[in-house]
Amino acid sequence: MPYSPAALLDEMHIPVIREWLRDTWGAWSPVHRKIVIAAGLSPVQERCVLAHELEHVLSDDAACGFGVLSIHQERRADIEAARKLVAISDLAEAAGWAPDVRTAAAGLGVTERILRIRLHDLRGEGWPWPAAAEGTHRYGSPPALPEGTRP
Repeated sequence: MPYSPAALLDEMHIPVIREWLRDTWGAWSPVHRKIVIAAGLSPVQERCVLAHELEHVLSDDAACGFGVLSIHQERRADIEAARKLVAISDLAEAAGWAPDVRTAAAGLGVTERILRIRLHDLRGEGWPWPAAAEGTHRYGSPPALPEGTRP
């Protein structure tokens, strides 16, 4: 059975509210003990966002959005959500049939971003899409550096 963050949140009696959000896909409110997600997400996007927000709930995060601690919390929530959404066995199977990250993500029922985070988490493990492990920026790959420059 696939990992279902929505079912876990339901068991925990954490309501999920869908409404228009301007600059994020989801947020955990520890004060109100609810998760708000953007209305209009696809089922795949919603599952990935709920997995991320569930990690904030499970870690009892209270200060997301402020400073260095927030960066650590967001990164941890991303990695833990990706680990739960993309099992290594499923990833290994996808490596046999998917020609690229986009196809693999669609087949695995996750966003490309979540798959890239998972691949980055496994960097050095020899997965077939080496470029996919790079550029895990929230809004896609960073711009290419001018030729002859180094990061």
